Amino acid sequence: MRRSNHAIIFILITVLIDVIGLGIIIPVMPGLLMELTGAELYTAVQMGGLLMFTYALMQFLFAPVLGNLSDAYGRRPVLLISLAALGIDYLIMGFAGTIFWLFLGRLLAGIAGATFATANAYIADISDDDQRTKNFGLVSAAFGVGFVLGPAIGGLLGEFGTRVPFFAAAGLAFANALYGYFILPETLRVEKRRPFVLTRANPLGAVLQMRRYPLIMGLLGVIVLYQLAHDVNPATWSYYMIERFDWSEGQIGASLAAVGLAMAIVQGALIGPIVDRLGARRAALAGLLIGGIGFLGFASATQGWMIYIWIIPFAFIGIAMPALRGIMSSQVGAESQGELQGAISSLMAGVWIVSPLIMTQLFSYFSGPEAPIYFPGAAFFTAGVLMLLALMVSRRVLRSVP
Repeated sequence: MRRSNHAIIFILITVLIDVIGLGIIIPVMPGLLMELTGAELYTAVQMGGLLMFTYALMQFLFAPVLGNLSDAYGRRPVLLISLAALGIDYLIMGFAGTIFWLFLGRLLAGIAGATFATANAYIADISDDDQRTKNFGLVSAAFGVGFVLGPAIGGLLGEFGTRVPFFAAAGLAFANALYGYFILPETLRVEKRRPFVLTRANPLGAVLQMRRYPLIMGLLGVIVLYQLAHDVNPATWSYYMIERFDWSEGQIGASLAAVGLAMAIVQGALIGPIVDRLGARRAALAGLLIGGIGFLGFASATQGWMIYIWIIPFAFIGIAMPALRGIMSSQVGAESQGELQGAISSLMAGVWIVSPLIMTQLFSYFSGPEAPIYFPGAAFFTAGVLMLLALMVSRRVLRSVP
């Protein structure tokens, strides 16, 4: 196998391991929080939102730092150090005995897990313009596979103890870091690097650097709406399924695995033919529209089996971000790919700071005793509306894209 092929595989495995670490804890988190706090479900969900807030805040602060460090010192050292740090984080969470340690673990995970910007910059380095959307789709497919394996691994290994999944994830992270140390080549040539400037390595500075590109600034607005909607899943999925359908942890894990599998199929097998036929612009619009319909379907489901039906249209949301990233990546040079991907990741993480709080509060309010109407699907309904707004904005912004 050629060295470049090893590099692509390593990047995909890196993203996969990052997402597995997120997915492992989702099915068990509601029960764990109720056990540690003694609260009811509609109250425990608020603590879950605060945990996600902590993770997202670190992502928001450190994604541009890692992206800019990779532009200055290369992609390889940033990826390897971050992956090793992620393994340490999993060990801390594996030994956690109180809420404090859970928060500390999420804090460190947010820092170490801010590698998506560097991974996407790496993909941009090794991809031609006409291949970037497809390769970004492979990265997104790895994300989807992680959400298949994460909940499944968490449910399976959780039978042997609640700590076992975290130790398994730590082992995977360390093994991948070791594999990358021997296999991963550097893709950013020395003459393409630029000095690390702190003012460009902060969330606001990274986004402001994109003002030179009006198309990118417009699409960043689309990404804000997209991310607000997207974050309803990790924020409220488990709580919604328990409240609405009285699902067990195993059923929650199975449903999340189905979501991840459907996303992986769309992003790994279908996105290439779809982009070839429709082009990146139309593919992005189609993903936003069909994904929004899926959210509205989740909100209106009255039987558990209906969730699996609505997963099918929802999975096409996976076309939108790779297509948008491909369009945006084509607007900047090699020396700024890390900065661009850092700005995107930081903006998404910035939205993630507030979106779990918004979505968990919506779920808590409309499923609690004080709700004017009982509607636990309110957060998913809001997500559907946000996706349709993103569609309208993107149509206007992308008029100049052939």
